[in-house]
Amino acid sequence: MTPALLEVNGVTLQYKTPRHLVTATYQVDFNVHQGDRYVILGPSGCGKSTLLALCAGFTAPSSGELLVDGTPVNGPDPRRGVMFQDYALFPWLTVAGNVEFGPRARGLDKAKRRAIAAHYIALVGLDGFADRYPYELSGGMRQRCALARLLANEPEIWLMDEPLAAVDLQTRSILQDELLRLWGDADDRVRRRAVMFVTHGIDEAVYLSDKVIVLGRRPGQIKEIVAIDLERPRRGRRSSAALNRYVEHIWGLIQDDAARAIVEEKS
Repeated sequence: MTPALLEVNGVTLQYKTPRHLVTATYQVDFNVHQGDRYVILGPSGCGKSTLLALCAGFTAPSSGELLVDGTPVNGPDPRRGVMFQDYALFPWLTVAGNVEFGPRARGLDKAKRRAIAAHYIALVGLDGFADRYPYELSGGMRQRCALARLLANEPEIWLMDEPLAAVDLQTRSILQDELLRLWGDADDRVRRRAVMFVTHGIDEAVYLSDKVIVLGRRPGQIKEIVAIDLERPRRGRRSSAALNRYVEHIWGLIQDDAARAIVEEKS
């Protein structure tokens, strides 16, 4: 086994509210290696997005440590690219301007960053839309633009926080297959990027992942890391007895916690 790209060692995050000390994650441990595709899954409020924010360096843990290539995570880094549920596109920039933003921030000259932007705009299927603004795009197209912007920085690890939650079911299925293609679903592990992906959808988690990190109700602890041993390439193989068995197993792990989370939200 190659050394881990990302090590999450006993990570706990606590924060204070006016009335309580809240433990968002508790003693979380896992390692991400080259080519791993992890999906973080659990009931509402279990700390999925919080855990991703810790890995991104947006938040510091109360205890434990996060290491990238053996170096402590002390803040955001271009090696860890982040894609948000709400796209977070700059509305005053075109598609090309959004995709060029990272290369521009890294100091690349105009010719290089335009070439990079053109490459990734084509890769995500937005040819002909480089000069459009976000408000001129459909939800699926905005999501593709956000993906191209992430890719333009060529991060070692992709951190994706429910990136497909805001699109319709048909577009979601198309984009799931696009993600598999871009992740190198049919490639050898050494050619694939490492991915951490947050979702509420169990079917999506199993379809996309190598491993599903199942978090329990707050405080977010790992109930189980489920290794998904399904045939590759995964793309297009949405229905199989084996896939359904994984879905049923994971639902059994979170069903009670999900029901309690609904009651807590209403109270």
